[in-house]
Formats: sequence, structure tokens, C-alpha cells
Amino acid sequence: MSRLMLIPALALLLGTQPAAVAQEAERVVIEKGHVDLGPRFVDGKWTVQLRDDTGGSPQWRALSDVVLHVPDAAKTTVPDDQAYAFLGDRGSAVWVLPQVEQNGVVWPGWNTQDPEVAKTVDREVTWRLHGVRGPGRFALFLTGNFGAPQQIFTSGATTPQETGVEVGTHVHGNWVFSAPGTYLLDVEMSTRTKDRRELSDRRALRVHVGNTDPRAAFDVPAAQAEQPRAESPEPSAGFPWPWAGLGGLALVVVVAAVVVVRRRRGER
Repeated sequence: MSRLMLIPALALLLGTQPAAVAQEAERVVIEKGHVDLGPRFVDGKWTVQLRDDTGGSPQWRALSDVVLHVPDAAKTTVPDDQAYAFLGDRGSAVWVLPQVEQNGVVWPGWNTQDPEVAKTVDREVTWRLHGVRGPGRFALFLTGNFGAPQQIFTSGATTPQETGVEVGTHVHGNWVFSAPGTYLLDVEMSTRTKDRRELSDRRALRVHVGNTDPRAAFDVPAAQAEQPRAESPEPSAGFPWPWAGLGGLALVVVVAAVVVVRRRRGER
């Protein structure tokens, strides 16, 4: 598993954030301000949600209730540098939510700073990208020392992809999209607790790129990303067929023995 290389001036490893409260179900489009993707415990259940700091007080929102909007103001071009070839052809259009906060666009990051997460988790959270549905490519990378990009996820590579995020971490990166339209990022966050329990949750994060109506993204189904995993069926409590099979075999043996005995008596 790769582990994020945190660079204080750029990756923003920050201190403890103000406490956030859970938000009642309400569909919102977030176009500017600070948000973080992260795990927390909701009614005791490990859940991936979005912390919304764009209002008067921090709120935790269900991913199914949120669309992140990337307007055309975030449109730029791929640098003329081979190090950025994973973003597409040099000079081609891309929409970027940058690692460093920029006025007028949403500033998404990810964190593992929820107090109960910090108290419960053994060292780190595994963040996976299972796939991307959308009209173009997606990439997430950090700008490292001397401006070199450090890839975290890219839809151009085989999925799932994963990275480790240590508990108590708050990071920002560059979120890049290659075409306008709606994207669904199929993400999972899993961990092992200090008492050795395995926890996991998988959700779809909706992002709408371009100046068309971002609320249309709510109509794009999340497929299986937000559906609970099916439990393995319990063994049937009906008729005990294995024992019936053994009983039938025993009956065959008894009948064969009787036939042999009768033949021997007839030969005498």
C-alpha cells in the first residue's frame, strides 16, 4: 500500500478542526469553500461522509446528498511537461480543483480527524478508488517538492487503487477532470480498529464539471457504490438432506447384506 507523503507547506497537515455536527437530509450543491471527505461513526456505524465547512458552522453530510460543482472558472490546460502526461495531452483542456485554496471554487480535501475515529482506529485508514463513471478522465495528485506531481489516483490505471492515510491527517490535493459533465467517484474507506475489528464503507462522490446545471448530477444513479453489501445466506434450516443421504446409504448396505445371507442359506 502506498502512503501519502505529507509536505507541510503544500499538503496541509493541519491541527484539530472545530467539531462538526451531522446535517439533516438535504440535497446541496457546493461550488466554493472548504470541504473534506472522511470517515466517521454514524449511530455507531463506520461511514464515509463529507464535512462541509462552507456555511456558518461545520456540517457532516451524506455523500448521496452532495454534488461538488467545478465551474468553467477552474478550466486550464495540461502543462507542457512530461511529468504531467498522466493528465492527458499537453495543452489539452482540464478542470482543476487545486491543492491550494483558490477563490471562487470548491476546495476539497480528505481527513481522518473525527474524534471517535482517532480514538478507535489502529494507526491508519485505507482509501480506495474502485472506479470512475463520467465523460472523461479523473486524477488526484499532490504537488510535491520542486513542483513534482505525486499521483494518488488516476482513472487511466487499473482499479481498485489505494493509499494509506494516517489517523489525525488533513490533506488537500489537485482534483483534475478532463471533460465537462457528471462524474461518480466510487470510493471506499476501510480500517482495522485497536480491538482488531475490520470496518469498511463504500460510497459514490458526485462531481459536476462545467457550467451546466449541477443538480442534474443527483439524477445519475450510484449503481452499487451506495448499496449495502449482501450478506452471505445462512444455511437452510429445512430438511436435513445430508443426513438423509447417509440414511439412504445405510439402508442400501443393510439390503445388500440380507441378500448375501439369503444366497448363502440357499446354497447350503
